Amino acid sequence: MAKRIRTFIALQLTPNIRQRLVAWQDKLAAAIPEVKWVEPENLHVTLLFLGEVPDREVAEVCQRVEEAVAEVAPFSVMVEGLGCFPEPRRPRVLWAGITTGSEQLQQVHALIEKPLHYLGFRREERRYVPHITLGRLKADREVPRLPELLREYRSCRGGEMLASEICIMASQLERSGPIYTVMGRARFRGEPTPAEHGETDTSDEAEDFLDAGDEPLMD
Repeated sequence: MAKRIRTFIALQLTPNIRQRLVAWQDKLAAAIPEVKWVEPENLHVTLLFLGEVPDREVAEVCQRVEEAVAEVAPFSVMVEGLGCFPEPRRPRVLWAGITTGSEQLQQVHALIEKPLHYLGFRREERRYVPHITLGRLKADREVPRLPELLREYRSCRGGEMLASEICIMASQLERSGPIYTVMGRARFRGEPTPAEHGETDTSDEAEDFLDAGDEPLMD
């Protein structure tokens, strides 16, 4: 019987952006109890979740994804703002948003979804919204301070990076939490325009944000 691998496709984050998001998690944890926070090494932008994939099909999945994005040019991605699913009154998931680069990520999602649908993977029924899951609430309950926090973090920046590849990931579920492993990489080989060469990591902003007592960075 073929081994099956829990598989998803993701954009990996830079270490500096992960560091800033951990700082967000620490500050939010003081205001919102009983949240299962995502481990720093597991923070990412999911592009497509495939579910359980037979191991003999992984190589073809990697090839189809690589072919689908080969002509995509590298582009800037800005992590900015805080949101929640499904709605602020009774949130289940807290996430960091994507502003710059959101449209390109939606395009990449569409590019990889079509060929993988031909392989037998189902299409997403919900509209794809690029985001980074920060934590999941352990119970369905109201969070009185959440509307205030959403306003406070609306323009808070987690940093900017250059997206130049996506990864095909394996997820192994353990009692302590999931363990993610890169099974393949699909690089963006298109020619970027000069505007797409923007800043790749705003380290000075990160240091300002991480200083104790500082307000979140605003535009």
